[in-house]
Amino acid sequence: MVLNMADLAERAGVSIATVSRALSGAPGVSEETRRRIKSLAEDLSYTVSPDAARLARGARGRVAVVTPDVAHWFYAAMLDGIVTSLRGTDLDVMLYEVKEERERRRFFEELPARRQVDALILIALPISDDERRRLDLMGVTVVMAGGTLREHPHVRIDDVAAGRQATAQLVRAGHERIAMINSTGTWSLEYAAPGARLRGFTSALEEAGLAVRPEYVVHRRWGSHGGVEGMSALLSLPQPPTAVVAFSDEVAFGALRTLRRAGVPVPYAMSVVGIDDHHLADMFDLSTVHQPVTQQGFAAGELARRILQEAQVDSLHVTLPTHVVVRGTTAAPPEPPPGRQP
Repeated sequence: MVLNMADLAERAGVSIATVSRALSGAPGVSEETRRRIKSLAEDLSYTVSPDAARLARGARGRVAVVTPDVAHWFYAAMLDGIVTSLRGTDLDVMLYEVKEERERRRFFEELPARRQVDALILIALPISDDERRRLDLMGVTVVMAGGTLREHPHVRIDDVAAGRQATAQLVRAGHERIAMINSTGTWSLEYAAPGARLRGFTSALEEAGLAVRPEYVVHRRWGSHGGVEGMSALLSLPQPPTAVVAFSDEVAFGALRTLRRAGVPVPYAMSVVGIDDHHLADMFDLSTVHQPVTQQGFAAGELARRILQEAQVDSLHVTLPTHVVVRGTTAAPPEPPPGRQP
């Protein structure tokens, strides 16, 4: 015989609402009544289905994860961490890819009215003021993974520190003519990371007493092709740099291709440092700044779960550390020919 909550309420001599509150731990039930209902439920081997429990407390048990790309390694690694953290819980993950501008706009226009979720996890997604207002109107938990969104909970790295670490590695190696290939985003909304990493680059040079030369900071479209173009521009200068910080490892990959085709030996004539520690960075022997991408996703998923299910969270704003990984693309600067000043 299969019992439902109405059967249990009839046998206990109470209302269905009282049974629901007693079994879910909600207030409004005396301890004596709660113990009696739980004891009867145990005797009858009655259990509350997860869906029924969610509905009883107004929850839906769904977490929406919004990402600009499911195939790119960064977003895939972040997503892997989120899904891993929520696996084995009673929270279902709903995935939304918003690769194009119109897809993102449509998602935020439709979400408040059509999507029934308890939490949103945004993966490194730039948000407009209007979209942020729509999120606030939803009244659900919003967690940013790989960035920040005002006072909302977030998990991220310190991109200023990452830029500073990459640059400081070259300063320690003895370089003075250090350039940066920075990136511009593919969307109309501005990503925070390029500006933050540039500030880290600038501050590291200033702390070392080195000049920030405007011609040594080039901005190109994000990706390996931007690295190709950026390094070509730097090599065309009357006095090229001896070392380059790339906004990301993918930018660095493109820069290395340009150097190889130009016959510039790395690291003997040019050092290169990336940021991210892409899964191919080791194959390219690229020195880089490691950021824990999967761990950020895991921490973001865990943060959302704890907010929904435990209500008590140690910190709503989490910053994970980064560190330099030295490989074969960095060395001391080349010695100038006899009789010539560097």
